[in-house]
Amino acid sequence: MNARDAILARVRTALRDVPRDETPADVEVPRLTAPVVPDPVGLFAERVADYKATVVRCTPAELPDRLAEALDGVGRLLVPTDLPPDLHPAGPELVADTHLPVTALDALDGVLTTARLGIAETGTIVLDHGPGQGRRAATLVPDLHVCVVRTDQVVGGVSDAVAALDPHRPQTWISGPSATSDIELDRVEGVHGPRTLHVLLVG
Repeated sequence: MNARDAILARVRTALRDVPRDETPADVEVPRLTAPVVPDPVGLFAERVADYKATVVRCTPAELPDRLAEALDGVGRLLVPTDLPPDLHPAGPELVADTHLPVTALDALDGVLTTARLGIAETGTIVLDHGPGQGRRAATLVPDLHVCVVRTDQVVGGVSDAVAALDPHRPQTWISGPSATSDIELDRVEGVHGPRTLHVLLVG
């Protein structure tokens, strides 16, 4: 018996008690529920910081000052064309992303976006590239990503996030700055995305 026959035989054995007329729609699959998180916003901030990202909590009134601090020293800043006007910071030269080529994105100092939601359990930021979030390349190529997340966008667990997201939209899940390790397990940052992630948690 070759490997293919062995695999098919095991499948037949596993399915031998299933009625021939049963379809997947006839079977109810229990959904996993995320544990209740007492303080999702606090846990989210803690987990994001664990990834060596900078997390700053502020009120809407404090946001302009916190934005200015996060972007101190940034010369040219990429912004989505539909970024809300109240998020346009003073100081950097704002460069609208009119589908700039990768070489142009790489020449910029950073990018400023909003987010779709944050996941407390994992410290993950999810972008579905809707209004204010930019396209995927725009958030992966510049060396600095400043991301504004509202506290009402933070959900407890991954299953909560999946339930809230549209599966037909493109998604980018970000857990800290881009990093990997070499063969000697030395951390190397900025390999496949921004080297620096700065999260402004507003609310």
